Amino acid sequence: MAQATGVLSGGEINGAGLLDRERTVAGPGFNRWLVPPAALAIHLCIGMAYGFSVFWLPMTKTLASADAAACAGQSVMSELFTTQCNWTVPMVSFTFTLFIFMLGVSAALWGGWLEHAGPRKSGFIAALCWGGGMVFGGIGIMIHQLWLVWLGCGILGGVGQGLGYITPVSTLIKWFPDRRGMATGFAIMGYGGGAMIGAPIAVALMGAFGNGNASAGAAATMIAMGVIYFIAMSMGAFGFRTPPEGWRPAGWSPSETLSKTLITNRHVHLDKAWKTPQFWCIWGVLCLNVSAGIGVIVMASPMFQEIFGPLLVGAASTDVVTAAQKAGIAAAAAGLVGLISLFNSVGRIFWASMSDFMGRKTTYVAFFVLGMILYCSMPTLGHMGAAGLFVATVCLILTMYGGGFATVPAYLADVFGTQMVGAIHGRLLTAWSAAGIIGPVLIANIREAQLHAGVPKNLVYDRTLYILAGMLLVGLICNMLVKPVDAKNYMTEQELEAERALTRSRNVVAADAASAARGSFGMGGALAWLAVGVPFLIGVWIALEKAFVLFK
Repeated sequence: MAQATGVLSGGEINGAGLLDRERTVAGPGFNRWLVPPAALAIHLCIGMAYGFSVFWLPMTKTLASADAAACAGQSVMSELFTTQCNWTVPMVSFTFTLFIFMLGVSAALWGGWLEHAGPRKSGFIAALCWGGGMVFGGIGIMIHQLWLVWLGCGILGGVGQGLGYITPVSTLIKWFPDRRGMATGFAIMGYGGGAMIGAPIAVALMGAFGNGNASAGAAATMIAMGVIYFIAMSMGAFGFRTPPEGWRPAGWSPSETLSKTLITNRHVHLDKAWKTPQFWCIWGVLCLNVSAGIGVIVMASPMFQEIFGPLLVGAASTDVVTAAQKAGIAAAAAGLVGLISLFNSVGRIFWASMSDFMGRKTTYVAFFVLGMILYCSMPTLGHMGAAGLFVATVCLILTMYGGGFATVPAYLADVFGTQMVGAIHGRLLTAWSAAGIIGPVLIANIREAQLHAGVPKNLVYDRTLYILAGMLLVGLICNMLVKPVDAKNYMTEQELEAERALTRSRNVVAADAASAARGSFGMGGALAWLAVGVPFLIGVWIALEKAFVLFK
């Protein structure tokens, strides 16, 4: 790679490749508030992961002439390669499990590389993988080869998910040392809100491409969205700039932050960080918070329908519900799902911003203590028939589920320093992969066991909710065990210099740290925020429209 020879306008370096880190160093005219929109552009795209369920049913009906009787009882291998039989919902929805698993694996494997390569290169590769993976998935639907859908959306797309998820973290924390939680909350809010935008677009495109037949339009929709996401994520990747070494916000001193417990001005290398008890305590904090939250997400819609369904349409719980009433109950459940998406997203920026004032450890104490109270209250609310309070409880729980994701990068920066926080965060995301398996499997097995034991459907959730509250108690204990890192784990000055040299930016910009990135927000900033803000607000409006049926 070419060595830097000088600073150009906007921080670009003579002789460096277009994707190289040297080309991302900010110049005097850059404003740090241009970085969050770039991060949001990536996270709003990969956040479609939460909305992928709109594809499952259409994908199971792409072959109109398939003989259902002849295709019954197919093996997994047969279903992966068949061109004569429709796929089953469990087989197509396994795509979600694949890309969430690959998210954690790829973030853990390539987090260290990302710190050296820079956000532009990693963001662009994420765009190639996520957008390209959806294109391959669309081709797989078109030629009816499920293995290609798994390979494209699941594995290649999962790599894009992982790289895209951690790409902005380290950069945002370095731009906003004074508001670490708020900065990462902005980006990760996008992941929570991506489905609010992407799912309605996918539904509309499937109808348009299929002339009203969603199954006929599924392949073209997935390809079109892959192209759209590639373009949007690439624009976000090229919008990133990294701060010069030693850059600080005007008027801010590190002493203002260091006065808070657990926040260090030193740095721990990735190779040591993951071997510390602090890392595994925070790993447990994230895993247990996410496992419990996923439990509520998985249960919310069926639990709401089975407990409150007849009451929502003015019938007694023992009445026979008509088809029209069933449709009304389903619409109310869809409204709850819309609210879940909204509060999952908004909770990320709210709680992450609050953590800048409360402290990260205290914020997680609030998650676990308040969460235990809310989880334990849900069975009682169900027995009382208090549907409104039940909905409010679920929404509050989902803010803390999303808030847990958004607060953890700043927590890691506080404990391990900022130099390798992106890589450490990538390694920590294996907790999400584990929770994505633990939560749904635990909930499904407990529910099934209770149904077999003869427990009525409207009561099978009680014990499950108490178990989830118990998981939060274990998470609280993990959080209370987080202490400052032992001094022996911090990098020496020589080790820190060697690590910074790998980013190939220190010698270029150190002298300009005081004057760099002091530009005005300007028209460019307004346009950048509008580009991500308008789609997000449209998604919020759609979610609120769906939720309106709950208040009729």
